[in-house]
Amino acid sequence: MAKPASPIAQRLEELIDFDKRVYYFLLVLIFLVIRYLTNTLVLESIPDYENLDQQGGLMFFHIFNMLNYLWTPFSLLWKFTVIAFLFWSIGLMIGYKANFRQLWQFALVAEVVFVFPELLRLLVYMNPSGSVTYFDIQNFEPLSALWIVGPSNVDVKYHYPLSVLNIFELIYGALWVLGFHSISRRTIEESTLVVLIAYFVPLFLWLAFYIGAYR
Repeated sequence: MAKPASPIAQRLEELIDFDKRVYYFLLVLIFLVIRYLTNTLVLESIPDYENLDQQGGLMFFHIFNMLNYLWTPFSLLWKFTVIAFLFWSIGLMIGYKANFRQLWQFALVAEVVFVFPELLRLLVYMNPSGSVTYFDIQNFEPLSALWIVGPSNVDVKYHYPLSVLNIFELIYGALWVLGFHSISRRTIEESTLVVLIAYFVPLFLWLAFYIGAYR
Protein backbone atom coordinates (compact mmCIF):
# COMPACT_ATOMS: atom_id res chain seq x y z
CA MET A 1 0.00 0.00 0.00
CA ALA A 2 1.37 3.37 -1.04
CA LYS A 3 2.16 5.85 1.69
CA PRO A 4 -0.06 8.95 1.82
CA ALA A 5 1.44 12.13 0.44
CA SER A 6 2.89 14.52 2.99
CA PRO A 7 1.69 18.16 3.10
CA ILE A 8 4.91 19.16 1.29
CA ALA A 9 4.32 16.55 -1.41
CA GLN A 10 0.70 17.61 -1.83
CA ARG A 11 1.68 21.25 -2.18
CA LEU A 12 4.38 20.43 -4.72
CA GLU A 13 2.01 18.29 -6.77
CA GLU A 14 -0.44 21.18 -6.88
CA LEU A 15 2.28 23.61 -8.00
CA ILE A 16 3.46 21.45 -10.91
CA ASP A 17 0.02 20.31 -12.04
CA PHE A 18 0.08 21.91 -15.49
CA ASP A 19 0.50 20.88 -19.11
CA LYS A 20 4.11 19.72 -19.36
CA ARG A 21 4.12 19.85 -23.16
CA VAL A 22 3.32 23.57 -23.23
CA TYR A 23 5.84 24.12 -20.45
CA TYR A 24 8.55 22.30 -22.43
CA PHE A 25 8.04 24.46 -25.52
CA LEU A 26 8.07 27.62 -23.38
CA LEU A 27 11.27 26.46 -21.68
CA VAL A 28 12.97 25.80 -25.02
CA LEU A 29 11.82 29.18 -26.32
CA ILE A 30 13.18 30.98 -23.25
CA PHE A 31 16.57 29.27 -23.57
CA LEU A 32 16.75 30.06 -27.29
CA VAL A 33 15.85 33.73 -26.85
CA ILE A 34 18.34 34.25 -24.01
CA ARG A 35 21.12 32.46 -25.89
CA TYR A 36 20.43 34.39 -29.09
CA LEU A 37 20.57 37.73 -27.27
CA THR A 38 23.71 36.68 -25.37
CA ASN A 39 25.41 35.57 -28.58
CA THR A 40 24.52 38.94 -30.10
CA LEU A 41 26.30 40.65 -27.19
CA VAL A 42 29.28 38.33 -27.67
CA LEU A 43 29.38 39.18 -31.37
CA GLU A 44 29.26 42.92 -30.69
CA SER A 45 32.12 42.59 -28.19
CA ILE A 46 34.48 41.38 -30.96
CA PRO A 47 36.56 44.30 -32.26
CA ASP A 48 35.54 45.41 -35.76
CA TYR A 49 32.97 42.61 -35.87
CA GLU A 50 30.94 44.23 -38.68
CA ASN A 51 33.83 44.14 -41.15
CA LEU A 52 34.82 40.66 -40.02
CA ASP A 53 31.25 39.48 -40.54
CA GLN A 54 31.06 40.95 -44.02
CA GLN A 55 34.35 39.30 -44.96
CA GLY A 56 33.15 35.90 -43.69
CA GLY A 57 35.53 35.83 -40.76
CA LEU A 58 32.74 34.95 -38.35
CA MET A 59 31.22 32.17 -40.43
CA PHE A 60 32.18 29.44 -37.94
CA PHE A 61 30.80 31.53 -35.08
CA HIS A 62 27.41 31.68 -36.81
CA ILE A 63 27.47 27.99 -37.79
CA PHE A 64 28.30 26.93 -34.23
CA ASN A 65 25.53 29.10 -32.80
CA MET A 66 22.99 27.80 -35.31
CA LEU A 67 23.88 24.20 -34.47
CA ASN A 68 23.57 25.06 -30.79
CA TYR A 69 20.07 26.50 -31.34
CA LEU A 70 19.00 23.42 -33.29
CA TRP A 71 20.43 21.07 -30.67
CA THR A 72 18.91 22.86 -27.64
CA PRO A 73 15.50 21.11 -27.61
CA PHE A 74 17.11 17.68 -28.11
CA SER A 75 19.82 18.28 -25.53
CA LEU A 76 17.16 19.16 -22.97
CA LEU A 77 15.19 15.99 -23.73
CA TRP A 78 18.37 13.94 -23.41
CA LYS A 79 19.25 15.61 -20.11
CA PHE A 80 15.79 14.95 -18.65
CA THR A 81 16.02 11.29 -19.68
CA VAL A 82 19.49 10.77 -18.18
CA ILE A 83 18.62 12.55 -14.93
CA ALA A 84 15.35 10.64 -14.56
CA PHE A 85 17.11 7.35 -15.26
CA LEU A 86 19.75 8.07 -12.61
CA PHE A 87 17.13 8.78 -9.96
CA TRP A 88 14.98 5.84 -11.02
CA SER A 89 17.85 3.32 -11.11
CA ILE A 90 19.62 4.49 -7.94
CA GLY A 91 16.33 4.68 -6.08
CA LEU A 92 15.49 1.16 -7.20
CA MET A 93 18.93 -0.12 -6.15
CA ILE A 94 18.47 1.06 -2.57
CA GLY A 95 14.83 0.07 -2.39
CA TYR A 96 13.15 3.44 -3.05
CA LYS A 97 10.89 2.78 -6.02
CA ALA A 98 9.71 5.80 -8.04
CA ASN A 99 7.75 6.18 -11.25
CA PHE A 100 10.10 6.92 -14.17
CA ARG A 101 7.55 9.03 -16.05
CA GLN A 102 6.96 11.25 -13.03
CA LEU A 103 10.70 11.59 -12.50
CA TRP A 104 11.13 12.62 -16.14
CA GLN A 105 8.38 15.21 -15.83
CA PHE A 106 9.93 16.59 -12.67
CA ALA A 107 13.32 16.86 -14.40
CA LEU A 108 11.53 18.97 -17.02
CA VAL A 109 10.04 21.25 -14.35
CA ALA A 110 13.25 21.58 -12.31
CA GLU A 111 15.27 22.67 -15.36
CA VAL A 112 13.85 26.18 -14.96
CA VAL A 113 16.54 26.72 -12.31
CA PHE A 114 19.19 26.88 -15.03
CA VAL A 115 17.38 29.65 -16.87
CA PHE A 116 18.48 32.11 -14.18
CA PRO A 117 22.29 31.97 -14.63
CA GLU A 118 21.89 32.51 -18.37
CA LEU A 119 19.45 35.33 -17.74
CA LEU A 120 21.82 36.94 -15.22
CA ARG A 121 24.67 36.84 -17.74
CA LEU A 122 22.44 38.55 -20.30
CA LEU A 123 21.27 41.23 -17.87
CA VAL A 124 24.78 41.99 -16.57
CA TYR A 125 26.13 42.54 -20.08
CA MET A 126 23.02 44.10 -21.61
CA ASN A 127 24.84 47.46 -21.83
CA PRO A 128 28.52 46.45 -21.79
CA SER A 129 31.32 48.99 -21.57
CA GLY A 130 33.83 49.27 -24.35
CA SER A 131 36.36 47.28 -22.34
CA VAL A 132 34.19 44.15 -22.18
CA THR A 133 35.59 41.31 -24.27
CA TYR A 134 34.24 38.08 -25.72
CA PHE A 135 36.00 36.13 -22.96
CA ASP A 136 34.47 38.31 -20.22
CA ILE A 137 30.98 37.34 -21.36
CA GLN A 138 31.89 33.71 -22.07
CA ASN A 139 33.50 33.18 -18.66
CA PHE A 140 30.90 35.02 -16.62
CA GLU A 141 29.30 32.32 -14.47
CA PRO A 142 27.22 34.10 -11.80
CA LEU A 143 27.23 32.77 -8.23
CA SER A 144 29.75 30.05 -9.06
CA ALA A 145 33.19 29.15 -7.73
CA LEU A 146 34.67 30.51 -10.98
CA TRP A 147 32.85 33.79 -10.40
CA ILE A 148 34.36 34.01 -6.90
CA VAL A 149 37.99 33.23 -7.75
CA GLY A 150 38.00 34.88 -11.19
CA PRO A 151 38.82 33.13 -14.51
CA SER A 152 42.17 34.89 -14.77
CA ASN A 153 43.33 33.46 -11.45
CA VAL A 154 43.04 29.76 -12.33
CA ASP A 155 44.19 27.47 -15.12
CA VAL A 156 41.83 27.15 -18.10
CA LYS A 157 41.16 23.48 -17.39
CA TYR A 158 39.46 24.46 -14.12
CA HIS A 159 37.12 27.00 -15.69
CA TYR A 160 34.35 24.56 -16.56
CA PRO A 161 34.48 22.56 -13.28
CA LEU A 162 34.47 25.72 -11.19
CA SER A 163 31.60 27.15 -13.23
CA VAL A 164 29.53 24.03 -12.50
CA LEU A 165 30.08 24.46 -8.75
CA ASN A 166 27.41 27.11 -8.28
CA ILE A 167 24.42 28.03 -6.15
CA PHE A 168 22.01 26.97 -8.89
CA GLU A 169 23.23 23.36 -8.71
CA LEU A 170 22.49 23.40 -4.97
CA ILE A 171 19.00 24.81 -5.59
CA TYR A 172 18.48 22.15 -8.27
CA GLY A 173 19.52 19.44 -5.81
CA ALA A 174 17.19 20.83 -3.14
CA LEU A 175 14.30 20.82 -5.61
CA TRP A 176 15.07 17.19 -6.43
CA VAL A 177 14.93 16.28 -2.74
CA LEU A 178 11.37 17.61 -2.68
CA GLY A 179 10.59 16.04 -6.05
CA PHE A 180 11.81 12.57 -5.13
CA HIS A 181 10.06 12.86 -1.77
CA SER A 182 6.80 13.70 -3.55
CA ILE A 183 7.09 10.99 -6.21
CA SER A 184 8.42 8.11 -4.12
CA ARG A 185 6.67 8.99 -0.83
CA ARG A 186 10.01 8.58 0.94
CA THR A 187 11.10 10.87 3.77
CA ILE A 188 13.12 14.03 3.17
CA GLU A 189 16.17 12.32 4.69
CA GLU A 190 15.84 9.28 2.41
CA SER A 191 15.24 11.52 -0.61
CA THR A 192 18.34 13.56 0.24
CA LEU A 193 20.40 10.37 0.20
CA VAL A 194 19.09 9.49 -3.26
CA VAL A 195 19.90 12.99 -4.57
CA LEU A 196 23.44 12.79 -3.22
CA ILE A 197 24.08 9.37 -4.77
CA ALA A 198 22.15 9.79 -8.02
CA TYR A 199 23.06 13.37 -8.89
CA PHE A 200 25.96 14.87 -6.96
CA VAL A 201 28.23 11.82 -6.94
CA PRO A 202 28.02 11.39 -10.77
CA LEU A 203 28.46 15.15 -11.15
CA PHE A 204 31.67 15.22 -9.11
CA LEU A 205 32.96 12.10 -10.88
CA TRP A 206 32.36 13.78 -14.24
CA LEU A 207 34.19 16.94 -13.13
CA ALA A 208 37.12 14.86 -11.85
CA PHE A 209 37.25 13.01 -15.17
CA TYR A 210 37.11 16.31 -17.10
CA ILE A 211 40.04 17.74 -15.13
CA GLY A 212 42.05 14.56 -15.55
CA ALA A 213 41.36 14.27 -19.29
CA TYR A 214 41.81 17.97 -20.13
CA ARG A 215 44.66 18.68 -22.54
